[in-house]
Amino acid sequence: MVTKVSEMTIEELRELISESVRSSVEDIMEDFLALQSENYIRSIEEAREEYRKGEVKSFEELF
Repeated sequence: MVTKVSEMTIEELRELISESVRSSVEDIMEDFLALQSENYIRSIEEAREEYRKGEVKSFEELF
């Protein structure tokens, strides 16, 4: 069932907005912390290099 904004109480709408903002901030903080990690950055660089070289597997090969 789809709930329309017009059918929500003010408190429900506030909670929905709060949770959305909280979740977005948490995602940004996780990304920020990950980008401070030398190992994480190095692994991204290695993965991109492997991709450029064609050292990848198709989705079908994984299963």
